[in-house]
Amino acid sequence: MNPALRRIWGLVYRHVALYRRSWPRVVELMYWPVLQMVVWGFISSYIAGLTPGSGTLAAGALLGAVLLWEVALRSQMGFALSFLEEIWSRNLGHVFVSPLRPRELVAALMSMSVLRTLVGVLPAMVLAWAFYGFGLFSLGPVIVAFFAALLMMGWAVAMLVTALILRHGAGAEALAWSVLFGLTPFSAVFYPVAVLPAWLQPVALAIPAAHVFEGMRAALLDGHVAWGHLAAAFALDGMWLAIAAAVFMRQFEGARVRGALLNIGE
Repeated sequence: MNPALRRIWGLVYRHVALYRRSWPRVVELMYWPVLQMVVWGFISSYIAGLTPGSGTLAAGALLGAVLLWEVALRSQMGFALSFLEEIWSRNLGHVFVSPLRPRELVAALMSMSVLRTLVGVLPAMVLAWAFYGFGLFSLGPVIVAFFAALLMMGWAVAMLVTALILRHGAGAEALAWSVLFGLTPFSAVFYPVAVLPAWLQPVALAIPAAHVFEGMRAALLDGHVAWGHLAAAFALDGMWLAIAAAVFMRQFEGARVRGALLNIGE
């Protein structure tokens, strides 16, 4: 195996081993997505019952939005919390005594983010199909592109969060849970961008998730793939990731010079 891949796998396996030996950790990954799906599933059923025609489509769009937004949330939190696990276990300094490079750390955290997202979101999707007859995969292969765009956005936000943790220490840890929720009103998760005030719409269109959800609604309500929105989502993801990577590397180098990698979180 390539030495870089071996180092990435070693860090991934270190986190996977924690979940293999702790069923409460696995349950915690599934708990919030499943709870969100159940609550919004009942709301969607209520809306569908009010207006049987258009209400059914609106209910499906709401439930699809909830499930897809969980992909972005779990992606961001999976990355950031895996990084925090290294801090809480006082392992960050030990990790960088090894030959592991910063980009390999980022690759390992992204891999853990994907695993945590799948474990958290797939059970909720299965229950949405079993309880409410809503199958997100009915959108077709484009759902994979939606997933990928939201995963990438989650990684970009998570890298910015970890950069803040490297710069400010424990005082920034709460952002690992909260920062992406602050983007929800501007990400057009539950409503079109057109609903927002005119001055806020350019802000929303600069967020990759807004294009994903506009595309999802077009696929669910109109039956066509909005390729323009999908291309915009990936272009913005690339820009967000480039900026986040630059900020992360700057703060990482600063933390290494200050010796903060050994005492961060204390």
